[in-house]
Amino acid sequence: MQDYDLYINPKKASVGLYVRKGAGLPDLADRKEWVFDGTSAQANLPPELVKEIEANGHAFRDMD
Repeated sequence: MQDYDLYINPKKASVGLYVRKGAGLPDLADRKEWVFDGTSAQANLPPELVKEIEANGHAFRDMD
C-alpha cells in the first residue's frame, strides 16, 4: 500500500498538499513555503484524493 506525505503552508494552514512518500516538492516554485507535516497511509485518505495524487503527482486538500 502506498504512503503519502503531507505538507502544510503555515500562511494557509487550511490547505494541505499531498504527494507520494519521498517525492518532495520539486515542481513548486514556492516549495520553501511548505512544511512537512507527516505521512499518511493510502487507507486513511479519500479515494478521490489518491486518484488525483496518482494522476497529477500531487493533490491539495481542504484541511478545515
